[in-house]
Amino acid sequence: MTARQDPALALQPHSGLRARAFVYLLRAANARYELWIADRKRALLGSLRGTVLEIGPGAGVNLGYYAPGVTWIGIEPNVYMQPHLRREAESRGLHVDLRTGVAERLEAADHSVDAVVSTLVLCSVASVADVLQEIQRVLKPGGKFVFIEHVAAPRGTWLWRMQRILCPCFRFFAVGCHPDRETGTEIDRAGFAKVQYERFRAPLPVVSPQIAGVAIR
Repeated sequence: MTARQDPALALQPHSGLRARAFVYLLRAANARYELWIADRKRALLGSLRGTVLEIGPGAGVNLGYYAPGVTWIGIEPNVYMQPHLRREAESRGLHVDLRTGVAERLEAADHSVDAVVSTLVLCSVASVADVLQEIQRVLKPGGKFVFIEHVAAPRGTWLWRMQRILCPCFRFFAVGCHPDRETGTEIDRAGFAKVQYERFRAPLPVVSPQIAGVAIR
């Protein structure tokens, strides 16, 4: 069984040496993947309108995909990511509403946003089920949950075994990341009116199995 995070710690904003180190690790490792995933992000994020709430926006890699006029709210638990995101927003001439918090307790009113975006975030939350409930709470009826997430390889495969073996290392160095999490299954059973996503392989070790799609509230 995969060890679980301490819920009391997981639901706190991320700070400390590991959170600070993760900022630089992510920024160094992310460039190749972002180029590769750009077309999918452009298709999923470019059509969003109204108020968009992004959970775990990190250094702001998604900001360039949103249409002009979108009202953007970010909920970011890692306090060391936030200066990088603000600089990214300033370089694009964007006004952003960035808040410190966790996805299990979104700082947003019921039925107040048109879309929620999550890219490579649900792997590291304390409870996927709780986050998906919060997403449905804040979405307007008919609102969209747009996601790109890495997921567990098929059970019994060598990659699945490797994900299980390396999970403790990922959790420590990547601030709670679970490479063996079956996020697609969690989204399927969360109670959305409609869920549609594709599976694909990304050019990344261990976390190459990924899904991208939309769930409608």
